[in-house]
Amino acid sequence: MAPYTVILTHPGSAHKDEFIACCILLAHAATPISRREPSEADLADSATLVLDVGHRHEPALNNFDHHQLPRDHAPTCSISLVLQALNLYADAREFCDWLEPAEWFDCRGPNETARWLGIDREVVNKLNSPIDGTLLRRFASGTSHAPGEPLWEMMRLVGEDLLGYLRGLRRRLDTIDRQAERWPLPGAADGLEILYIPRADNLSEDPSSGLDRYLASAGLLGKVIATVCPDRRSSGYGLARVRDDARLDFTRIANEPDVHFAHAGGFVAKTTATEPARLRELVQRALVG
Repeated sequence: MAPYTVILTHPGSAHKDEFIACCILLAHAATPISRREPSEADLADSATLVLDVGHRHEPALNNFDHHQLPRDHAPTCSISLVLQALNLYADAREFCDWLEPAEWFDCRGPNETARWLGIDREVVNKLNSPIDGTLLRRFASGTSHAPGEPLWEMMRLVGEDLLGYLRGLRRRLDTIDRQAERWPLPGAADGLEILYIPRADNLSEDPSSGLDRYLASAGLLGKVIATVCPDRRSSGYGLARVRDDARLDFTRIANEPDVHFAHAGGFVAKTTATEPARLRELVQRALVG
């Protein structure tokens, strides 16, 4: 994406599409936002990033509109185009469950989106948030938004959190892929496994963070039913079942001498054990049936 000094988007009513795209762009470069129709000079000048208006998709010139795309084109909105330009679209589609519905809603409208989701049209209205309404109305009410204004600053925070989430989760998944070990689960049928994360010298983040996304992206959901991760509160490990898999119940090991916590719900336990053989044994003893 070429450097830009202003974001230009359409006037009038505002939608989540260009609002969220603007948030991402503000996190990438803290510039003012102008809400007006673009001129030919604007479209030819890459320093003016033209978003969701102009009927052109020309990334080299920082023109990001999707309204000219044919009806049968895959649902694509301004958020999609901006994330593509930042080389984050693939991760966003994988990690942001809200993105594909947002693309459908912006391109196909609420009726087709509801049919695509397999829900009643009335459910769409029930998911509306007063936060969305207020932010979009305030955004639409101005012809420009600049640094220092509460709305502009909030938009930049939204963008920073989103970009931080995408980049941080990708780093985390890469780390898990390097560190994780998969153990066969003794006594379990169908080749079920445990995912084990060894203790690192410096636990700068929650060792269990990102595990569900990792298992989903690696196609291991249903095969890996338990995780064993370092406990940040002690030198031991936390044992957890994946997506609340009922084939494990950690209350079954509550009386083991090296288990100091087993949640009454059966989904997690904490142990002082550190030897892989013992950790594997504890998970095995939590097997139901």
